[in-house]
Amino acid sequence: MEITYREVNSYLIPNIKLQSEETNITLGKWGMMYKTYLEKHKKVFFSLLISQGKLYQHCAEVENQARDMFDTIVEQMKENEGITEQLKKENQMEWVCRMQSIETMARELICYELIFN
Repeated sequence: MEITYREVNSYLIPNIKLQSEETNITLGKWGMMYKTYLEKHKKVFFSLLISQGKLYQHCAEVENQARDMFDTIVEQMKENEGITEQLKKENQMEWVCRMQSIETMARELICYELIFN
């Protein structure tokens, strides 16, 4: 492995590039939130992931976990609260309010358990 450097104000700074497979990964909402959290609050871990070329891969894994967790939590809460398609047909406003409440709780839980932990 050959390391190249660039000179900035008489200091040699290593040229660090992400590996090619890293550039093909697109992060969604959860992955970007997690990346921002790592960058601001877990700087050593963030730097380690960058140096290993695994930052986006790791954030994409968290993204997938968060999406799966969101879907699972919403479905479980809908079942526990008795929110059905019948309710949606009979009283759309009630259904929308209750679904928004469930989705908000699910997002907060994911942020607490997965993103900011």
